[in-house]
Amino acid sequence: MNIGKRKHLLLILTTIFILLATSLAQAQNIRQQITRESTLTTIMERGSLRVGFDTFVPWAMQDKTGEFIGFEIDVAKRFAEDLGVNIELVPTAWRGIIPALLTGKFDVLIGGMGIRADRAQQVYFSNPYYFTGQSMAAHKENAAGFSSIEDFNKPEVVIAARLGTTAQRAAERFFPNAQHKFFEREPQVVQEVLMGRAHAFVGNAPLPAQEVIKHPNRLFMPFQENLTKEPVGIAMRKGDPDLLNYVNSWIIEITAEGWIEDQYRYWFETMDWKELVE
Repeated sequence: MNIGKRKHLLLILTTIFILLATSLAQAQNIRQQITRESTLTTIMERGSLRVGFDTFVPWAMQDKTGEFIGFEIDVAKRFAEDLGVNIELVPTAWRGIIPALLTGKFDVLIGGMGIRADRAQQVYFSNPYYFTGQSMAAHKENAAGFSSIEDFNKPEVVIAARLGTTAQRAAERFFPNAQHKFFEREPQVVQEVLMGRAHAFVGNAPLPAQEVIKHPNRLFMPFQENLTKEPVGIAMRKGDPDLLNYVNSWIIEITAEGWIEDQYRYWFETMDWKELVE
């Protein structure tokens, strides 16, 4: 190889090395910028985790003293404890809960939110940390003899559900021919059926079953199985891979140790907590 070719090859190799070094430096800068801008970094520097949620029994509710308790509250408190920070609970109306997250009202949303593709267009979802489903409780007189989806899917039947939730979607999906009444709060939904103004309501299990236990003379469960099976995840603002990675790793850890299963059993399969709120 003559001197000219050697110089040309050396120039090419030098250029490649410079480009590679520049790319590595840019990648490092991007990683450092992401870390600096991460919500996880902000949480650690602030020393507190702000958690958004809305009230759903028994996911999140107030006890006799006014303190928030429930399955999701336990999850939020454990998450903050494992991070080594304090917790700030930020109750937020369900209809505006995703906009509130996006505008920074709180850091993460831990509130029984089902993972859906339309919601994932707006937020990051963690891996599921449990599965829920929609079930139904019906009025004993208004829905006497009703035992199938077809019985409830009629124009003269009224189905109630909470507005803007997967319960609303399930009501519209399974009972498209029925009349629908949607309310901002779950107590309104339940009351509509108890007062006989609706034939049945759709809600996150185990709420319908628990309402049947509380009102055995007025309500019954027309179906033994849930209408749906839905994965539930922690929601956070998009563009934050550090926080997403941490949350997913945390979910794997607490699931493996059986903690989630224990909390789920207590809040959803027993009524041991009932005296705390009544």
